Amino acid sequence: MKPNILLVEDDTMIASGLIYALEQESYAVTHCQSVAETLRVINTARFALAILDMQLPDGTGDQIHESLQNMNTAVIFLTVVDDEGNIVRAFESGAADYIIKPFRLRELLARVGRVLGVSDGGNAANLMLGGVTIDISAGKAYLNGTLLDLTALEYRLLLTFASNKGQLLTRGQILENIWDSTGSFVEDNTLTVYIKRLREKLGDAVNIQTVRGLGYRVD
Repeated sequence: MKPNILLVEDDTMIASGLIYALEQESYAVTHCQSVAETLRVINTARFALAILDMQLPDGTGDQIHESLQNMNTAVIFLTVVDDEGNIVRAFESGAADYIIKPFRLRELLARVGRVLGVSDGGNAANLMLGGVTIDISAGKAYLNGTLLDLTALEYRLLLTFASNKGQLLTRGQILENIWDSTGSFVEDNTLTVYIKRLREKLGDAVNIQTVRGLGYRVD
């Protein structure tokens, strides 16, 4: 049996689909529909991962996240709130991921697996890329020990490269990783801008190579 997952989602249609999909992956799932119900549950049980809706009938997912801070529970926010400020605050508060509705089920399952795989039941792991250390559980990156000031999308872009070192990534593959939708509304120049900004912040610590006509690679 894989780790226990807490799912906090008040939309019963979304919840039922997620429960079925997660249980098919052999996860044990506990479902709650409100902040009050969730707080009662986490007082008596422990979870490797909590998937939290941001907007609940009696409060927010942030309230639950605060209560989980000392329980070694990784958190993924699952929400309709597509606001960069909220995304940044979520990562700064220690969220492992932030997924925007509507979402693709296979992508969510992949992210769940990634978070649980690196957190190992709550023991956070780091990814190294050149001179950069990425603390995945905290959603932060450090250059020679100094915290990098990254936007949420820049952080996702860095994490995408770190998770695929040595591999050629097409622009389409990268956009799918840093945007939680099809990416069809994103102008192609958007990725070029974020690559440029990330390069400026990383300096010589990470070499993001442009493979002309194909995409990017980081060795």
